[in-house]
Amino acid sequence: MAPIHPRPPLWQRLFFMVPIIGWIARDLMYKGPENIWYALLAFVSLWGISIMLFGIPGLYIPAVCLVPVIFVVLILITRG
Repeated sequence: MAPIHPRPPLWQRLFFMVPIIGWIARDLMYKGPENIWYALLAFVSLWGISIMLFGIPGLYIPAVCLVPVIFVVLILITRG
């Protein structure tokens, strides 16, 4: 018999319903760890498409938006 998983909370179900981001997040959470490479490839591909479409702002704006994420990662690294 297949194991019965508990029902996820409402916020998680709503997040998983978001078309692209939710599908990737659900795969990362419930399937194998190799799906992280598909998520990273999709992120890099979208960034490359934005550079081709918008030029230099397509390069800089996502990088500036990722600054808070990097700050959080650095804080988590230093805390152990």
